[in-house]
Amino acid sequence: MYVARLSHPADYDGWREAARTAVELGIPPEAMSFAVGEDVANLFAEPLPARPQAPARRVTVAKAFPELAGRVVCHSDPQRFDLAYRLLWRLQSEKGLLDVASDDDVIAAVEMDKAVRRDSHKMKAFVRFREIEVEDGTRHYIAWFEPTHHIVERTAPFFVRRFTGMVWSILTPKRSAHWDGADLTFGPAASVEDRPKDDDMEALWLTYYASIFNPARLKVKAMQAEMPKKYWHNLPEAQLIEPLIRGAEAASRRMLETAPTLPSFRHERQAERDEMAKVAAEPRTGNQPATIEAAREEAKACKACPLWEPATQTVFGQGPDHAPVIFVGEQPGDQEDLAGEPFIGPAGRVFDQALATAGIDRAQAYVTNAVKHFKFTPRGKRRIHQKPNVGEVRACRFWLEIERDIVKPKLIVALGATAAASVLGKSVTIRDTRSRLIDLDPTTKLLVTVHPAYILRLPDPEAQARETEAFAADMGLVRRTVPEIALA
Repeated sequence: MYVARLSHPADYDGWREAARTAVELGIPPEAMSFAVGEDVANLFAEPLPARPQAPARRVTVAKAFPELAGRVVCHSDPQRFDLAYRLLWRLQSEKGLLDVASDDDVIAAVEMDKAVRRDSHKMKAFVRFREIEVEDGTRHYIAWFEPTHHIVERTAPFFVRRFTGMVWSILTPKRSAHWDGADLTFGPAASVEDRPKDDDMEALWLTYYASIFNPARLKVKAMQAEMPKKYWHNLPEAQLIEPLIRGAEAASRRMLETAPTLPSFRHERQAERDEMAKVAAEPRTGNQPATIEAAREEAKACKACPLWEPATQTVFGQGPDHAPVIFVGEQPGDQEDLAGEPFIGPAGRVFDQALATAGIDRAQAYVTNAVKHFKFTPRGKRRIHQKPNVGEVRACRFWLEIERDIVKPKLIVALGATAAASVLGKSVTIRDTRSRLIDLDPTTKLLVTVHPAYILRLPDPEAQARETEAFAADMGLVRRTVPEIALA
């Protein structure tokens, strides 16, 4: 009897390697077992030997088997690994096994496959993130979910694609997933005590949920079939379901009796914004400012996008008119908006430290942002940063072009994806462009790196240290490329 130990309950890669080795060694299913971590295995079982360099047999499987096995090992059945190995062993001699719908092993595998797919779908539908405040003032989103099966590793990439710009964690009693904006990692199970409490947006979400409820289309049985009650205690909107159901009949009558309302002003307001963006995108006429100071004065009256209205002031760039380097960030933050100067808040301190480490004199550089007004959402007494959208970046791009025309730098450093998109006029990823020099024109190069605020948002101290070192290395490349910016 042999045993293979796996690192976690859904360790498909570990199972696949062990199963392949066992088949090549000719170990039949009844002589093979699998154990997770330190789980107790058969007392008489021996560790699985190393994979032979010259296997006696070549492992072959049907094309559909790897994906099927990947979901089977995510099931909560204790015998899932043994079932998957038994199918693999049989496939070596029964090539059409997976097409035999009456086979007991195939029936069991298909049922496990369906259960895992269904559980993964429920996780995508019923995970609710709640915002928590971390010490540096950045936003972190936490969700609690109780899956039936070991689906966290399989389902977490969906949330990476859907919420790429958020820093989040999904806690479950089986496994936890963490996304820091760059890397997806997995950790041990969490307890129900770790479940996040209500956040400031909960009341707004409940108001929205109640407002979109259509009593005329209510089908209780169909709703409960898609949203089983076992998930309700983790859904903030679940507290509204029963009252909404009770009042559905009366609400339907009111809908029939109430006259149609006038349309909102949303379309009119959007038309105004589109017109402002169009004006901002048109070629400028008249005399262009000859100095940064003149451009700064002109930008004070900019109303090319809606961001000017709630912001305190325009935050224009600072630095010599003919600096050899322009550093471009995303947009001013809360402190920059109040002071009217770029990069003086928490991200600015990370930026200054990296410059000092690289031996760069900030006074010799020109520092600005792709967007010149602070975009935020009010939350109590705080103003929470919001990422500018494509239209707002495009509306403000001509100011950055004026700054480039006046300064005529040898190097532009884009701090983050928004800044890179503003400089290049198209979206790019940090991963594909970071830390390499890109020719913009015969006299100007571009270097793309992360925004200092990204480093502050990382929850893991080791990740923060790693990214701080990488950011300092990028600043070192700036100094080597433009040596005249070095400290005296």
